Amino acid sequence: MDDEQYCISELLSPLFIFISHSLSLSLSPPPPLLLLPPLAPPPGSPSAPVTVSTNAHKVEVRENSDAVLSCTFRTEQDQYPRIEWKKKGKDVSFVYFDGHFKVPFKGRATIDGATVTLHRVTQEDAGEYRCEISAPLDSVSLGETNVTLKVLVPPQTPSCEIPSAAVTGSVVQLRCSDHQSIPPATYSWFKNNLPISPPRHANATYLINTHTGILEFTAVGKEDTGRYSCLASNGVGSPKMCEGKHMTIEDVNITAVVAAVLVVCLVVAACSCGGFLLRRNGFFSPGHRGRSNVNYVPPPQDPQDFKHTQSFML
Repeated sequence: MDDEQYCISELLSPLFIFISHSLSLSLSPPPPLLLLPPLAPPPGSPSAPVTVSTNAHKVEVRENSDAVLSCTFRTEQDQYPRIEWKKKGKDVSFVYFDGHFKVPFKGRATIDGATVTLHRVTQEDAGEYRCEISAPLDSVSLGETNVTLKVLVPPQTPSCEIPSAAVTGSVVQLRCSDHQSIPPATYSWFKNNLPISPPRHANATYLINTHTGILEFTAVGKEDTGRYSCLASNGVGSPKMCEGKHMTIEDVNITAVVAAVLVVCLVVAACSCGGFLLRRNGFFSPGHRGRSNVNYVPPPQDPQDFKHTQSFML
């Protein structure tokens, strides 16, 4: 071995030693893991209590349909907790208690777990409900959640107040109302089966309030004569329209007005003249008692009228 080969072997020998040591470490089995037991909770600290939740805190359904009031729970130890449903109002009333539905829900409600389904709901069923889960074996034994039920009612045929006649230039109001729909209905008016669009300028002769259902003419004209009807809608079910009514706008009868004014003037003049004549004749004087001061003179008496009868004799 010459000097060059000797130098190379001296340089590579440490590298061979490092590689062999690394291979021996990688092939040796890993040390055993030390498994520690889980830490116990401190004395007196509560465990996970009963938890109650719902998928929907607000439920909206149409009248006569089914309403699902969801309620889910998780307990710590108690596998058979007590489930109760209550309805809030002036007084809290039971819906589901001791494994049974109470009147008026008996026979038209079902329960799955803690979720209640009300069938054929009416407006009387609307309100706030509370699901209560009682688990006596848990550290925190009571949990609850609230669900608000809103029952939607489609529009009913609105009540329409439409005058049959009016005088030109007068203020006229047409009214339309439906007090049963939920949510409240909005109203639109029609003239001769054509929709009346809301006024677009400030000097319009009419106003429309879609929330109160009032169509007001600030000064009606003969061109406003026609057949009017009102449509109520609230997005629930089909809109409903009242029966149309005809409204006629007539001009003022000048002859009748003049005649009425003349009659009033004549009555006032007659009253004034009568009062003047009565005052002139002293009818309103302080000493006047309503009749003339004439001395009463008795009629002459016949002496024969006073002949003594037997009853007057002593």
